[in-house]
Parts: sequence; structure tokens; C-alpha cells
Amino acid sequence: MSLLTKTNITKKGKTESHLRWWVTLLLSLALAVGTWNPLGHHFIHYLTSSEDLLSGFTPFAILIMIGLWILAFKSILQSIGMAGAIATILIILAFIWGLNQYGILDFSNKTQMGWTGTISVGIIIWIGINASIIWKTLTGVYATDVVDSE
Repeated sequence: MSLLTKTNITKKGKTESHLRWWVTLLLSLALAVGTWNPLGHHFIHYLTSSEDLLSGFTPFAILIMIGLWILAFKSILQSIGMAGAIATILIILAFIWGLNQYGILDFSNKTQMGWTGTISVGIIIWIGINASIIWKTLTGVYATDVVDSE
């Protein structure tokens, strides 16, 4: 349990908890799995099986899900940009290819591929949310602004 509650002290004397890494990972995976998964218990199934999209809490749920996806895309594009997102996708695809080459993942199994895709999307969201923190940890620089030279 110390892995979840471990804290570091920054150069400025503030404490940072490792719990945020796990919380953002769980939230990212929840968004991906909640949107679609091979079990059929997901938001897209809920929408496609609904007879009236404007009844009950369905419009509220649609707006919340759209808002969460907008936040996810915004955080991904803001922290790693389009090139970083493509690089992340390629790295995940290379990892998946390696799993297939060692017989751990079967490309012909639709359920395995469905879970692989869903979890991969969750990891991409997680990397997008935490990229600036990872960058800060690796380089010591939190963010830089582009300044036009005179």
C-alpha cells in the first residue's frame, strides 16, 4: 500500500503524492471502458438500445460523456500534441504486436482485441493527462512558452 500513498518533496518544499497517478489511471480506464467494451455494458450500447434519446437522464449522460471526451482530447493535445499522440499510439501498437509475436495476444480473438483496444485508449488518455508531470519528473522543467524573438 505504500506505493499508493508514497510522497515526494519538490524543490520548493511541496509534497506530491503518488496517489494521483493511480487515480488518473483509473479515471482514464473508466472513461474508455465506460464508453465501449466487449462485454456490451457500455455507454454506446446504452445509447443504441434507447428508444427515446431525450427521455430521463439520457441527455444529461450524453452531455457528461461528450464533456469528458472533450477534456480527454484537450489534455492529450495540450500536453503531448498531435505528434506525441501519434507516437504514443505507435508505441502501444508496437507493444501489442510484440504480445502477439510471443503468443500472449491473439489477433483473431475479437474479445481480446476489443479489450486491448479499449485499454489502449485508456492508457493514451492517461499519458495525455500526465505527460506534463512525466516531463517535469524527467527534465525538471514543468512547461515552456514559445517566445518570439525581437
